[in-house]
Amino acid sequence: MIGGTEANFWRLSLAVLLLGAYSFTFRIGLSGPAFPWFLISGIIGIGIGDVALFQALPRLGPRLCSLLTNCLNPFAGILIEWLWLGTTLSAGQVGCIVLIIAGVSLALSPREHQRLDRKTLAAGLGFSVVAALGTALGAVLSRKAYAITQDSGFEIDGANAAFQRIFGGVLVAGISVVAVKARQMNDPVKLRLNSALPVSWAKWKAVWYWVLLNSLAGQVFGISFMQKALENTPTGIVLAILALSPIGVIPLAMIFEKERPTRSSLLGAVIAVAGVIALTLLKSH
Repeated sequence: MIGGTEANFWRLSLAVLLLGAYSFTFRIGLSGPAFPWFLISGIIGIGIGDVALFQALPRLGPRLCSLLTNCLNPFAGILIEWLWLGTTLSAGQVGCIVLIIAGVSLALSPREHQRLDRKTLAAGLGFSVVAALGTALGAVLSRKAYAITQDSGFEIDGANAAFQRIFGGVLVAGISVVAVKARQMNDPVKLRLNSALPVSWAKWKAVWYWVLLNSLAGQVFGISFMQKALENTPTGIVLAILALSPIGVIPLAMIFEKERPTRSSLLGAVIAVAGVIALTLLKSH
């Protein structure tokens, strides 16, 4: 109803307001020795990464886009963290991550690329790579920020760290919205079309309801728990478990879209979840 770029901006803005109220009231707000690192992490991971993701999504379709980004994220994170911070994973951990990604790939098994022209496919692949690298680098920067925080004797919880990251992300999202609006103002066809669309109060209520829920689930709680995980867990492991998000969509699609899962999607889900269980058991030992 309002477009992906604008929806992304408003969900991040709502998250900044909610997490900011908590952080300034009970925690350290935008202070701390690692704030610049969390800020840059948000600019790259949440800002640039999400903008690229919203460019890849309409070009590739949801399944192929999710497959590429979720499968590239963990391996990009492993490589970046190893090159920069020297973090290494055991052969067993890497094997479990490969198992998770294999399960996710089987569960998604996209067919959209067969109907795409070469130019659209190439552009979508490029944006997907940028989105994956942005997410991975943003996560590794968070790991660096946590190391600086611990060395300085400071403490920062997941929600406050999420606020500092999303604060950086919303800056990029805001610039993107301004750019989109400026382009629409310079396009007489789009400007005439947008001005001709009646926007009722009921429609805006429906839009904001879903944007608010998306912000709470994805940014306020999702990124807060992600940040807590990154505090003591290597990036590759965290991003591999986060790659399960398309698996979680399967039962939701059954409920909301009445979509029946295929055998391959169910088998892939079982394989991916088994990989997470194995990874957890391996880490606990």
